[in-house]
Amino acid sequence: MDIEKFIVEFADQYDEIETDGFGPDTKFKENEEWSSMTALSVIAMVDDSYSVRLTGDDVRKSSTIQEVYDIVASRINS
Repeated sequence: MDIEKFIVEFADQYDEIETDGFGPDTKFKENEEWSSMTALSVIAMVDDSYSVRLTGDDVRKSSTIQEVYDIVASRINS
């Protein structure tokens, strides 16, 4: 699993925002475009792309893209 690819896929869940500014330390919930719909899109993207079940609780407990990535990576490797 590649963090850079994950960041691009994560950023693509935002409708009207440039994805250039996203990185591992991006606090994704601080973005004005973040919404419950974006959260559901991220959960669906993780399921489709990585066959990993990410929960709403996982997203709520995470602050950065890196934290979400770490959860997904740990479930792929388990």
